[in-house]
Amino acid sequence: MDGGIDHMSGAFLPILDFQKQLMDEHVKAVQRFKKSIENTREWQVKVGQTPHEVVYQEDKVRLLHYKATTEKVYPVPLLIVYSLINRSYILDLKPGKSIVEKLIGAGFNVYLIDWGVPGPSDQFLTLDDYINRYMYHIVNYVKDHSNVSQISMMGYCMGGTMAAMYAALYPEMIKNLILMAAPLDFSDKDGLLYLWADKEYFNVEKLVDAMGNIPPWFLQSAFTMTKPIQNTVDKYVKFFEKIEDKQFVDDFLTLEYWLNDNVPLCGQVYKQFVEDCFHDNLLIQNKMWLDSHLVDLTHITCPTLSIVAEQDHLVPPPSSLPINDVISSKDVDVMQFPSGHIGLSVSGRAMKNLWPKVSEWLGERSKTAE
Repeated sequence: MDGGIDHMSGAFLPILDFQKQLMDEHVKAVQRFKKSIENTREWQVKVGQTPHEVVYQEDKVRLLHYKATTEKVYPVPLLIVYSLINRSYILDLKPGKSIVEKLIGAGFNVYLIDWGVPGPSDQFLTLDDYINRYMYHIVNYVKDHSNVSQISMMGYCMGGTMAAMYAALYPEMIKNLILMAAPLDFSDKDGLLYLWADKEYFNVEKLVDAMGNIPPWFLQSAFTMTKPIQNTVDKYVKFFEKIEDKQFVDDFLTLEYWLNDNVPLCGQVYKQFVEDCFHDNLLIQNKMWLDSHLVDLTHITCPTLSIVAEQDHLVPPPSSLPINDVISSKDVDVMQFPSGHIGLSVSGRAMKNLWPKVSEWLGERSKTAE
């Protein structure tokens, strides 16, 4: 009889072990949750920390100037053009994750355009306004401020598209051009954004007529749904798993703050970008007009560097790479990097491995000013 009882007790041991494991995991989860409350409660927003001054302003557009922190300074300044969709401080997210910090530490005087937040009265601004007015005035200011006749320009994402347009329209102003994850060729239809914008299914004119400016939630939801599981589940699971790492928490929350700090996009800019680029792919064919100005990419003759994120699902490599086959420059380079779209600007690997190479490329072509 006793042997039977011992036998029955032994049969329950695996169940008891499993229950103990569950309890242990429960306790750990509770402790991790308490730690997460402590870490997130202490967190404060600290973005755009690199010292700078606002040196120019027009309407809602501001120009930020970051002085080089090295003894030897390259004479050619760099103007950074960011997208109209998100906030430009992604380029100076936080210490250690800042392209601006890397560039001024390499000897460049850097200027960064902050486009501001469009209001209802801005819904009729066009790409012509942004490129042939705002960017034209800003470039002239940077030239005067730096006492040079040419500047270097770097554009990121949609800002790269705009930088290419500007360099094609005013090639005499640009000494070097860097295009970073820039959508330029829309023929491949690779990526959900390109498919969703297909004119067979998407009537952009009716959308703009109904909304005026395109609200941040509309744009954000589109970006989120390009990778719904990764953007709504996976990253939060990883966050919970590493919640006790204060550095990770700070990096995560800072980037999340930027991701959700979106701005409206002027309705007419959105309409023109969708129709002329996504629908008709006019830019890469040298058929796109900005008011009375034809954008002919063959007019780009300056040294040009394309930075491409190999895992970019927002701007797939086939959208960026064809630019070197169209422009007339004899000095063209491509740097492909194993990251996603945002990883180019904030990942530790990019800070360590990519941006020193970019700085070296630009430095070799910035030793003398015109």
